[in-house]
Amino acid sequence: MKQNELNRLIARSTGETVATIKHLGFYLEEPAEDQTFSETQVIDWDELAAERESLNWLGQHHEPVCT
Repeated sequence: MKQNELNRLIARSTGETVATIKHLGFYLEEPAEDQTFSETQVIDWDELAAERESLNWLGQHHEPVCT
């Protein structure tokens, strides 16, 4: 599957524009030689957002710093 095909498929599935999907940077991950597809890392965005929210609730957040 080529990148533009993937972008169109995701856009069609999510209702977003192809430009938005392209900007978000979806891509097909190729497994390393010693890695199977079942071991591919997946990000659960809802879980990550909940974790970040709980850290902010506890006052444990880091602000970006410019040096």
